[in-house]
Amino acid sequence: MRNLLRIRPKQRNAEPPNSAPGGAYRATSYLPLRPWQVRGHRFATRRRGLDPAEVAAFLDRVAGDLAAAYAEIARSRDETARIKHALREWQSRQAPSMRDLAGRS
Repeated sequence: MRNLLRIRPKQRNAEPPNSAPGGAYRATSYLPLRPWQVRGHRFATRRRGLDPAEVAAFLDRVAGDLAAAYAEIARSRDETARIKHALREWQSRQAPSMRDLAGRS
């Protein structure tokens, strides 16, 4: 009965079900866990079950690690995009001089 009355937190940053952030190498049926999914997960209670406070603390720690990992991935993608943009600009500045050199040969 308690499980029926438990209010689930709103799903934040939910993605469409078929979009896996891991890329093309993941199966479409596999979706990685998001921090809010770990924090919101509830286990069935048993007569001699686990300590709910300990489980909640562990899940919160795992969710924090996931959040940090996703933040690092986002930072890495941003840096990669910045480097690619700088390389394209450099190449476009070098292209006219390379054409001049090629025409003189």
